[in-house]
Amino acid sequence: MLGLMMLVLLPFNTADSIFGHLLEPVIGDPAESGVLGRLATGFIIALIFVINIVGIGAVPERLRLPIIWFELTVLFGASFLAFNLSIEFIKSKFWFLITQGLFTTLYISAISIAFAFILAITGAIAKLSSNAFAYGIASFYTSLFRGLPLLVQLYIIYLGLPQLGYVIGAVPAGVIALSLCYGAYMTEIFRAGIQSIPKGQWEAARSIGFSFPKIMRRIILPQAVPLIIPPTGNQFIAMLKDSSLVSVIGVWELMFLARTLGTKTFNHMEMLVTVALIYWVLTVLLESVQSRIERHYQKSTR
Repeated sequence: MLGLMMLVLLPFNTADSIFGHLLEPVIGDPAESGVLGRLATGFIIALIFVINIVGIGAVPERLRLPIIWFELTVLFGASFLAFNLSIEFIKSKFWFLITQGLFTTLYISAISIAFAFILAITGAIAKLSSNAFAYGIASFYTSLFRGLPLLVQLYIIYLGLPQLGYVIGAVPAGVIALSLCYGAYMTEIFRAGIQSIPKGQWEAARSIGFSFPKIMRRIILPQAVPLIIPPTGNQFIAMLKDSSLVSVIGVWELMFLARTLGTKTFNHMEMLVTVALIYWVLTVLLESVQSRIERHYQKSTR
């Protein structure tokens, strides 16, 4: 493993890293150390990596995940030191990003998720219907909105509808585009989850006189929901991040404010890194909620 790690690290100029500067008494000036510097620093990094892997394997299993997350978070944060970020600038703009941009991002995402959920349920039922009219509309909807890039949908809704006499603001246009786009994807998720239930259960329920709504509520959905939750949760997380696209039509969400604040003083990387971390924290929180919901339904189906 040690040799493999050294081969992986050899193409990179590890001599110019913090390890190269620590080894300066051995290899000399990192910038002029050449292959010797790369080999020496590569060996040290590979050795630390191997020792770390062995050490993690020796601790109790319940502690391994927190340790790995902690180490990767530290490495991720340390990598930003190479950008020479202005911490003071980040501090001065952070609360403005939170109070203005984050609120707008969460507002757009929450409303879009609610509408997409309604569209998905309606579309899934229509695609499972024997009514050709309902199936035709639902299949056309999913084909169209899954086939167009979300950015194109945003521009068409925001710039195209006014030409038809329907003038809407940037925020409603963003909500409509996100809802229609993700509603189409979630329609297929809901349809697949419902269809995964054996047909025999449908037929048995009909034979005892259950209506379609009662079959869905009492038999099908309780079994389909545990299958639907994981991919639906992924769609919610993707929508949260894709809400940054509404910045192109002037919505004051996180990405728009990050670009604007960074452009004024040329502190682009400070704002981009800050926004990236905010999105990551939001994603981790959503993943936690999704995991709790999955565990709840797993217990209820046992």
